[in-house]
Amino acid sequence: MTGLMFLLRRALRPPWMQLLLVYVLVLAVLLPLIGQGKRHSYYFRASAHLAGLTEQALADSLERAEEAESYFREAADGGDGGEDGEKPHMAVVIVTTVRSQGAEYRYYLQVAAALHRLLRRCPWCRHYRLMGCNVHPWPAEHWQAEGAASRLVPVVRRFADGGDGQPQPEPESERFEKEKADYLFCLSRGLALQPRYVLVMEDDALPSPDLFPVLRDVLERRLAARDPLYVKLYHPERLQGFLHPEPARIMEWAGLGALGGGLLFYLHRRLTGGWASSLSSSLAFCALAALCMLAAEGYGRVYLLEARRASPQLYAMSPASHCCTPAMAFTARGAARALRYLRARRCRSGFAKDSALYEALRDEGDTAYVVEPNLVSHIGLYSTLRGVIEQPSL
Repeated sequence: MTGLMFLLRRALRPPWMQLLLVYVLVLAVLLPLIGQGKRHSYYFRASAHLAGLTEQALADSLERAEEAESYFREAADGGDGGEDGEKPHMAVVIVTTVRSQGAEYRYYLQVAAALHRLLRRCPWCRHYRLMGCNVHPWPAEHWQAEGAASRLVPVVRRFADGGDGQPQPEPESERFEKEKADYLFCLSRGLALQPRYVLVMEDDALPSPDLFPVLRDVLERRLAARDPLYVKLYHPERLQGFLHPEPARIMEWAGLGALGGGLLFYLHRRLTGGWASSLSSSLAFCALAALCMLAAEGYGRVYLLEARRASPQLYAMSPASHCCTPAMAFTARGAARALRYLRARRCRSGFAKDSALYEALRDEGDTAYVVEPNLVSHIGLYSTLRGVIEQPSL
């Protein structure tokens, strides 16, 4: 044993061997252990964990649905804080329709109940108006929106029922064009209330507990002097890595590497008395910084972003990139411009409303931002656009 320890110490004497050992321990031992169950990590073992995570997500969704239905069935008549006749400070609109699959998960009720609870607990949200926007061609069939929940969350309908003498508009035949038209209707109905801001949520976008404090900080402090087209509150986690083509993330990645590399370099000097002369200090620092960058990307940037939830002021903002629209905040002027831009574009397969908005953003030279980490969770494992899903999966 003594001889083995002697050989091991001798083998690790060269500084480059020490660095190699650190790389192996971090990238091949530590991260595989802690990252194998993280769905957005490079180390995620789908064969071992994906089915279990999907099952848990569905179970959690079903539990929230039961709680939401009970909430609306039992809640005392209290309104939503925006029924005082004054212009609302913010109109919060939930775009919703009937889903051919996954009705038991009652996505609309989950989202509406979560938003209603958050507004009730928010001390400055008295003039926020919450409303559902039913875009189903036969609105009475949407029992989630038109049932008990409508006592607390008033609903507007895009289509008439057809039995009251009013003409029944024909839904657009192209499903992506209908989705855009639905969105335009709901955004315009929110804007018609003459609010300062409009928040448009899709009915499978579950809000985080700090949604309204963060929105207040973003819209009324950071963007008070600007006039963006929109502020995205959600970007798919799989697209939030450092290596996606957003320049701001490269600077963030390099800064993280410099900070982590500097700390590791300092710790090594304190523990060993410094690097041998055969390995320069600058080279050692660069190697450790690169290790931190590789570890951060491998583990998953989305999990590192969670630390920013400690305070609304810590949330990051960067220029918005393409995709997606589960939750979008608009100023009144931004909403008016978005309506104009979208009306001038026709959507189709491969060019949905998010693509149309992003094209308009570039063509018109407008500005838009995305908030990180996400302020909503996309809970809809059954899509209204993608056809029948035999087996839902995360």
